[in-house]
Amino acid sequence: MIAEVIINSSVKTLNKTFDYIIPDRLKIKIGDRVFVPFGSKKTLDEGIVIAIKEKSEYEDLKEINSIQPDSIDSESIELSKWMAKRYFCNIADCLRLMLRPGTTNKNVSNRIKDREINVINLAKSEEEILDDISNLKSEKQIKIMKFVLSNPDKTRQEIAEFTNTSVGIINTLIKNNLLKVDVAKVNRTPLINKDVEPTFDLELNEEQKEAIDSIDIDFGGEFLLYGITGSGKTEIYLQLIRQVLERDKASIVLVPEISLTPQTINRFVARFGAEKIAVLHSKLSNGERYDEWNKIKEGRAKIIIGARSAIFAPAKDLGLVIIDEEHDESYMSEMTPRYDARDVARFICNSRNIPLILGSATPDIKSFYKTEKEEATLLTLSKRANNSNLPQVKIVDLKDELKSGNNKMISLELKNEIAKNIEDKKQTILFLNRRGFSTFLMCKDCGYTLKCNRCDISLTYHKYENRLKCHYCGHEERVPEKCPDCGSDNIRFFGGGTQKLEEEVKTLFPEASTIRMDVDTVSKKNSHEEILDKFRKENIDILIGTQMVVKGHHFPNVTLVGVINADTSLNIGDFRAHERTFQTLTQVAGRAGREKDKGRVIIQTYNPDNYAIEFSKKQDYLSFYNTEVPIRKALKYPPFCDIIVINMSAKEKLELKILAKKLHTYLKDRVVNEKYGLLLYSPVPSPIDKIKDRYRYRMIIKCIYDDKVNNLLSDMLELYNGFNNKTSRVSVEVNPYNML
Repeated sequence: MIAEVIINSSVKTLNKTFDYIIPDRLKIKIGDRVFVPFGSKKTLDEGIVIAIKEKSEYEDLKEINSIQPDSIDSESIELSKWMAKRYFCNIADCLRLMLRPGTTNKNVSNRIKDREINVINLAKSEEEILDDISNLKSEKQIKIMKFVLSNPDKTRQEIAEFTNTSVGIINTLIKNNLLKVDVAKVNRTPLINKDVEPTFDLELNEEQKEAIDSIDIDFGGEFLLYGITGSGKTEIYLQLIRQVLERDKASIVLVPEISLTPQTINRFVARFGAEKIAVLHSKLSNGERYDEWNKIKEGRAKIIIGARSAIFAPAKDLGLVIIDEEHDESYMSEMTPRYDARDVARFICNSRNIPLILGSATPDIKSFYKTEKEEATLLTLSKRANNSNLPQVKIVDLKDELKSGNNKMISLELKNEIAKNIEDKKQTILFLNRRGFSTFLMCKDCGYTLKCNRCDISLTYHKYENRLKCHYCGHEERVPEKCPDCGSDNIRFFGGGTQKLEEEVKTLFPEASTIRMDVDTVSKKNSHEEILDKFRKENIDILIGTQMVVKGHHFPNVTLVGVINADTSLNIGDFRAHERTFQTLTQVAGRAGREKDKGRVIIQTYNPDNYAIEFSKKQDYLSFYNTEVPIRKALKYPPFCDIIVINMSAKEKLELKILAKKLHTYLKDRVVNEKYGLLLYSPVPSPIDKIKDRYRYRMIIKCIYDDKVNNLLSDMLELYNGFNNKTSRVSVEVNPYNML
């Protein structure tokens, strides 16, 4: 028999199957991970069997050397093939997402393994041991034996601690064949310290009942759960998952931010218990991810919670997929394969005929448009579940603040509201989606701006470290005393980030307790959870943060939210700028007044008349949608077409220009001669035209993305692979969320 094997490689020329003989000594099946000889290399390569056949068209085939313990199911193989075609990558790139974490290292000795410890048990049957205990004279030995009799699988240290004896006595009992040493596997679980009060299903309001009744767990379908902030979407998720559990099936719940995971986990653990839940996200240790994956694979975990990669969890008998905050851009991967977790979830749910629930207070316009085309079912929650009111929102024009002489980050209106909250012992969230102290350093004499020497981007000043940092490549340098261009010492910091805001808050409110949450403060494991717990449990007055504090959090004592600069996302140079602004402002406003106390929100902006800001003030998604959609239609933007971005980069500008011209000429000739109905734009420098010492160009295509367009782009990439490229790279992204 012959096995068709995909070699575990990202090299484009290896994106195909290779035939190998299956030796009689091996029982190979589709999905097995194998070691095979490849080319002239002395070492073995890893591969995955994706098909088995009786004969091969090739001669002089090599044999499969050995099988690895892990395997992949046929559904995952089909998903990988679909992803590889849609996202223009190797099948192996996709298959790696579905392998057990920690087992892809080519050096087998460096792979993650089960964690094992020595435990102590009885060396004989219970009846024999009871006789032996009666013959013992030492009280401490008797105490140990009785403890082990009723408490198996404990370590030496645990036994000694519980019995107030010593390890030496335990070793004596082992030596005398009364106790024995066994090996036990230890689960490295992030839920080990979860101690939460159990909860039960809450009584639903009419809208929640109608939403649940509209979803038949035993049949498929896509549902958009559109509910205002605090409308009880999570309770619907919980009760749907209970229905799935009753059928002994699994559920996957995706959340966009790691900072949301602890709160979500707590609610699910309180309802279902930790033993049924597995967690998957990037802040877990390799060992924790390995053990959580095993827990899912073995069917011990029926509820999987995590970030976008959790969609690839090996859930047994999957019955439901939920994507919370479905509008969030973090569901799109920016690394190969550049997949969209929502599209992957649709493929999985359609192939298994199970429901897909997308939930948001500010749905992606494409998702809402699908409900109008009846490609998905709209479920609406228009009221807050606990009958609390939406917060009162006030817009402050920063131009008026400047005219009045206030050039601080905090307006007089917001300052007064913060002071009132502190006096009332209520909590405040201040949102600024820009970390660091100052956004750039400029010479006031010659206008020179310090930029990263590897990227075409201004360096950000981080005051606490007294360093200038590039947020794209990580480059750091000291702050110069004089302008590098003209030698002037008249260099000043401009703009402001979360560090500067924190300093200003401490100056204005020295008596207030503050805490900051951004990338700089959550770099350590569990730091995001520690910050949120500290804010909640210690009733800290003010939480300052970036987008991490925007979505999904429920803080009962938060009654004031301040948006420091609502214009940040309006100026990102993306057709989604207004949509992102509306979503961000609506989401952050939803953190205020979620319980009985009235919530207030202050939005500071230089563009108070912008429609995205106006509609976010009213939290009026439908009016925003009905304003934005005609603009998208006129300009041929999604959801009325797909946008494909062809990214090109090289270390040399000339090489990049030649490459861009070749690919554009090829595509233009094909489009004209074969009458493709699409818009092809000329290649231009990317908005950030240099990152990590690589110059960047891009081409944009507007079209209805189908197999014909996919084949055209695949042919273009094959042509590129045939060029004698020195340092160039080309990638294709379908409907990317980051257009920079």
